[in-house]
Amino acid sequence: MTSRERLAATLNHHAPDRLCVDFGAGFQTGMGAGAVHRLRQAVLGQPDFRVKVIEPYQMLGEIDEELRQALGLDVVGVHGSGTMFGFKNEGWKPFTMFDGTPVLVPEKFNVTPADEGGWWVYPEGDTRVPPSAWMPKGSYFFDSLNRQQPLDESKLDPVDNCAEMGPMSEEEVRHFARTARHWHENTTAGVYMTLPGTAFGDIALVPAPWIKHPKGIRGVTEWYMATAAHRDYVRKVFECQCESALKNIEWLTAAVGDCAQVVFVSGTDFGTQTSQFCSVRTYREMYKPFHKAVNDRIHQLSKWKTFIHSCGAVRPFIPDFIDAGFDVLNPVQCSATGMDPRLLKREFGRQLVFWGGGVDTQKTLPFGTPDEVYREVRERIDIFGEGGGYVFNGIHNLQSNVPTENLLALFRAVKDAIRAGA
Repeated sequence: MTSRERLAATLNHHAPDRLCVDFGAGFQTGMGAGAVHRLRQAVLGQPDFRVKVIEPYQMLGEIDEELRQALGLDVVGVHGSGTMFGFKNEGWKPFTMFDGTPVLVPEKFNVTPADEGGWWVYPEGDTRVPPSAWMPKGSYFFDSLNRQQPLDESKLDPVDNCAEMGPMSEEEVRHFARTARHWHENTTAGVYMTLPGTAFGDIALVPAPWIKHPKGIRGVTEWYMATAAHRDYVRKVFECQCESALKNIEWLTAAVGDCAQVVFVSGTDFGTQTSQFCSVRTYREMYKPFHKAVNDRIHQLSKWKTFIHSCGAVRPFIPDFIDAGFDVLNPVQCSATGMDPRLLKREFGRQLVFWGGGVDTQKTLPFGTPDEVYREVRERIDIFGEGGGYVFNGIHNLQSNVPTENLLALFRAVKDAIRAGA
C-alpha cells in the first residue's frame, strides 16, 4: 500500500499492509523543535540544517519530507496560513532556543526579554502592544498571559468572545485548497487537515493570543467558571462559532474535496489526569449539539473522517463522542484514570480509530531508559494495532528535551514491529 492507501484502510477499520505512523501531521501529534533537530542530526546529519518552527506557541518543529521518508511516516498536515500569535508562517529567519538549538522562525516572531530571563512574544509580532504569551527561561514553549480585563457580570456580551469568529477569506480557502492539492498530487502520503474555528471551548484558544486587545471572558479560570455560572453566555458564543464553522466547512469541502482524508475538529480537553473537567451531562448539554452539527455537516458533504483531541481521563465521554459523530480519538492518554489501553481497544476499537497512545510522553519517553521506551512502544502497538483502526503516535507532542537515544529507541521499536508484521 501507499501511505495514503494505508491511512484510508486504517480510518475505515480495515487491516492495512502495515502499521500507519504519524509524527508531525497535526499540532497535537508533533515534536518540539529541539527534538526534531536532534533526531534529524542523528538520522540524516546535515549539521547546518535549521528546522522550521511551524507552530510557535508550542515551538513545534517541521518534519520535512526528507526526514518523513527516512522515518517511514505516513501522514502530512494541512493547516491555516497563520499562527497562534496572529502572524503568518513566512519570511523565515534564524533564531536560537534557550538550549542552543538553531532553528528558523517566521519573520514576525518577535520576542523581548521577560522577567527572570524569559521571553515575551507579541500578537501579530507587534512589540508596541502588550505581549500575549511568555516562555520562562530554560523552557521550550510559550504560555498565554492572563489579559483578562475587569468583568461586569451584569453587562456580559457574547459578541466580545466572537471577535475572532467569522467566515474564512477567499485567500485562506485557496491556501487550504492549494496546500492539500500539493500533497495529494506530489506525494502518496495520507493527508490530515486542521479545520479552523470548530474547537468549541478549547482552553488554548480562549485567551486569543493572536488578538492585540481581546474582549470578553478570556481568563482560563474565568472561562471554566463561566461554563457553570454563565451557560447562556457560553452557549451563545458557541452558536455564533457554529454558524461560521458550518459555512467554512461548506467552502472547504468544495475547495479541498478528496485531497484530504481526515480533519481535526476539536482540541477541547474534557479530562484531567485523574478525573473530568465537566460532567457527562454538561458535555451533552453544552458541547455535544455543536460537535454533532459540525460532524454531521462534514459527513454529509465529504468523505472526511473527523478527529477529536481530548486529553486525560475521557473514558466516560467516549460513547457520546461516538454518538456526536467523531471517527478518531487522540491522544489516548493511557496514564490517566480509566484509560487502560486494552479496555479502550476492547470497548471502542470497532467504532473509533485510536490515533496516539503509543508511548507515555509524561514519564517513559522523557525519563525512562531506551529499553523501557522500546518495550512500551512494542506493547502499545500490539494492543492498539490488533485488527487495524490504529495510527501510531505518542501521547500528545514529543517535547524538545526528550533524550535523543529515547527518540531513536521509539523509532527502532516501530520499525521492528512493522518487520514483525504489525
